[in-house]
Amino acid sequence: MESLQNLKRRLKGAQNIGTITKAMELVEVTKMRKSQEYALNSRPYSYTALGILGILSMQVYSPLPKLLRGRPVRKTAFMLIASDKGLAGSFNSAVIRKFESFIRAHAIDVYEKKYSFIAVGQKARAYCERRNLALAQSFRHMGDASKMEEVEPIADFLIKGYLREDFDEVILFSTGFVSALRQDPIMRQLFPVTFAKIKESIEETVPRAGRYSHYIDIESLAGRQNGDYLIEPSANEVMEELAPKLLKIQLYHLILEANASEHSARRVAMKNASENAEDLSEKLNVVYNKSRQAAITNAIIEVTSGAEAAA
Repeated sequence: MESLQNLKRRLKGAQNIGTITKAMELVEVTKMRKSQEYALNSRPYSYTALGILGILSMQVYSPLPKLLRGRPVRKTAFMLIASDKGLAGSFNSAVIRKFESFIRAHAIDVYEKKYSFIAVGQKARAYCERRNLALAQSFRHMGDASKMEEVEPIADFLIKGYLREDFDEVILFSTGFVSALRQDPIMRQLFPVTFAKIKESIEETVPRAGRYSHYIDIESLAGRQNGDYLIEPSANEVMEELAPKLLKIQLYHLILEANASEHSARRVAMKNASENAEDLSEKLNVVYNKSRQAAITNAIIEVTSGAEAAA
């Protein structure tokens, strides 16, 4: 039987862990509510921005902004959005699995020179470094981002890189917020911008029913594709100015969705850890009390036996 000292140490350790995880759970509840509010409130703007991008990408105006012009894909950048910290259940591993499933399905050799990586979050950076992948840039401290200005460095890097032709295609892997108990890994093609990809993104992210379901009909938003649009001062000037801003809105929304997913996943993980610590403490407490009672009984028996022998 395990000694009382060891049982007491294990019991105290389980209780301490439970106290810590409970405190972390309460912190994450506050962060989760804020991040969910930001993500949900940004959805109408994001969906409308995606629809406007679809309109621009379908227009016959010549030339289209370079950001909206496709070109032969010779270089591809993969963008992984994860967290800076762990203790978030399967949040980070789900994004990695989504990426690895994609490269297996398309038989991609990620070590070829035409592939580069952009990591958002320390866990994404650590993954790229562990696998010796070509890391073009990394960004940190996006876990609590709530303002557009906080994600502008990422958007500027992507836009400038595409305009310089550092890469011809950007494929993003992240997490979409569904509910406090469900977060789904997602894949998005950020560049080149095409109406087909925008429509696919909206169909994947917009709920089929409820508050935002009407955004699923992107063709009516973009639509009447052959309609005439009056654009002032000129189509070229407006589109050159508008295209980067709309792409920033899209990226901002993806970051907010990832943040809401991260805090929701961590809150659930800490709740499960607290419950497990509580269960373990109760079991250890029972074992400890039984062992203590057995030790007391043995001591009484020894005293009684000694007294009878002396008599």
